[in-house]
Amino acid sequence: MNTSPIGIFDSGVGGTSIWREIHKLLPHENTIYLADSKNAPYGPKGKQKIVELSIKNTELLLGKGCKLIVVACNTATTNAIRYLRENYNVPFIGIEPAIKPAALQTKSNTIGILATKGTLSSELFHRTSDLYTSGVTVIEQIGEGLVPLIENGEINSPKMEKLLNLYLQPMIAANIDYLVLGCSHYPYLIPKLQTLLPKHVTIIDSGIAVAKQTQAILERHTLSAPKMNSGTCIFYSNGNPEILRDIVQGNFTVEALDF
Repeated sequence: MNTSPIGIFDSGVGGTSIWREIHKLLPHENTIYLADSKNAPYGPKGKQKIVELSIKNTELLLGKGCKLIVVACNTATTNAIRYLRENYNVPFIGIEPAIKPAALQTKSNTIGILATKGTLSSELFHRTSDLYTSGVTVIEQIGEGLVPLIENGEINSPKMEKLLNLYLQPMIAANIDYLVLGCSHYPYLIPKLQTLLPKHVTIIDSGIAVAKQTQAILERHTLSAPKMNSGTCIFYSNGNPEILRDIVQGNFTVEALDF
């Protein structure tokens, strides 16, 4: 039994969508979340910079005694997780766009993926896509501008609706029946997306799958906390902690931290 915390990091507040699923499945686990909002979004940054930011976040979490680290950012996973696994002696769990279930279940043989430039241009994304999308048309769309709006608390703004309409129209015209969300910020857009997409389009994100993988890895490495433990959750932001506080809600510790 191990009560050390699970560390989670993202380029801002979006990875709280992953934290939420982990906390729901494993309420007895202690968690520490880093919102690197100062450097959001990671998507337009080059691979080397993304690796540097991921190292910085990892070392901060390890300094706080984390037993396992969830890279709750698609861009950081696709660009940096191999380096992290090779250079640090704790388990890492990454997050990838859920292309596989969409490609296997599509009836129209056309799926959409909304993701950051850093994810869509990565080698890992293309390997996964090539593996599962034979015979399936994939409409890729960079969600430029979406992360900054979410980071600023503008999820329901006219600017957000305008961008989403722009990005979704080619997918709707191509008759997608699945939309894969390839950024951990984007699940917060699901209510808005549901109003803009045809009713038959299913939206898929990776949160529940990541939570189940976290549980499996903890058990495999005998790192699980006792079930009777009352899990504590601490959140750090190097941006505006009030936006993070508004998103996570509940009686959690949310602090500003310069990192």
